[in-house]
Amino acid sequence: MENPTKKRKALTDAPKQDTGYADYSSNPGVALNVPGEFSGQRLDQILARLLAQHSRSRLQGWIREGRVAVNGAPIVEPRCKLWGGETIEVAEAPDERAEPSSPENIPLQVVYEDEALIVIDKPAGLVVHPGSGHWHGTLLNALLYHVPQLDKVPRAGIVHRLDKDTSGLMVVAKTLEAQTDLVRQLQARTVKRHYQALARGLVECSGTVNAPIGRHPTLRTRMAVVRTGKPARTHYRVLEPFVACTLIECALETGRTHQIRVHMTSIGHPLVGDQAYGGGPSRVPRGPLFPRQALHATRLALAHPQTGRSLFWKSGLPADMTALLETLRQELLSVRSSEAADDDDTWDEDPEGGPEVIYIDDDEGLDEQ
Repeated sequence: MENPTKKRKALTDAPKQDTGYADYSSNPGVALNVPGEFSGQRLDQILARLLAQHSRSRLQGWIREGRVAVNGAPIVEPRCKLWGGETIEVAEAPDERAEPSSPENIPLQVVYEDEALIVIDKPAGLVVHPGSGHWHGTLLNALLYHVPQLDKVPRAGIVHRLDKDTSGLMVVAKTLEAQTDLVRQLQARTVKRHYQALARGLVECSGTVNAPIGRHPTLRTRMAVVRTGKPARTHYRVLEPFVACTLIECALETGRTHQIRVHMTSIGHPLVGDQAYGGGPSRVPRGPLFPRQALHATRLALAHPQTGRSLFWKSGLPADMTALLETLRQELLSVRSSEAADDDDTWDEDPEGGPEVIYIDDDEGLDEQ
């Protein structure tokens, strides 16, 4: 049986030798400490847990390219086992299709800021990361303008993301140390994220969707509930029912791509306005017209990466969702008023049984036949 102590010492004392791979030591990267509970796991498995925003295949490629060092020594074998306590340094590879990200003066709604982190209330329509078709005008570009020192932090300190047309709270790290700590909190599922959404149809009761999410088997730009997907768990509760849709609150245990949208669609209640996941056949009404998915990140709670103090932020619904809710409430009042008027015309039943009759006062009389 392998001795973990000897393995750890071997990695620590390993000389920095010529591996035949390019030297990425001058590249900006991420420094990660391996938690003790990961003892005995492979390097690529550990990185997949600590850097969940990257695919396993991408991380394995970086390891083989010599972009990953353990305790200062380059490791080029993804199956190398670690034993906890090591320091992993990762020099991330830039997307060759992308242009270098530049600062752009894009307005940001800053909810909170200190020397370690910044919390943003992201508007709908703002892309988080530069990517295909969106190399400029992103949240990352805006952050580089408002917080210039973020050019020294990978991905400008972004540790999680919201879809382009989802609005609400996001936390961004301002230092490499804060970024590493926030990634750990996300991996440990101690960061609490709550959303409000409008789901099509009448959601009758609160519940939990516990279903794995992975790439759609045929529509590769979308996600779906698939047996081979990654574990995903979403809790939801009913806040307010309307005529053809329901306001719900969702709490995430995991952070899979499009998780709330995919999970609610899987139980027959796609989100109002969701063009990607709500366009197919459905048992529920289409609901009101809305130009985006009606989804807003309303609450965020985490431990401060420096002090450990518990922090909590709350964001009210944006103007477009607030206006939609007011319209839905007026529609519900109108329907209830109409139902009440219909109730006034109901017939009384004869207490002794028999046919229903309408009672007419004597002074009204009846036309003679």
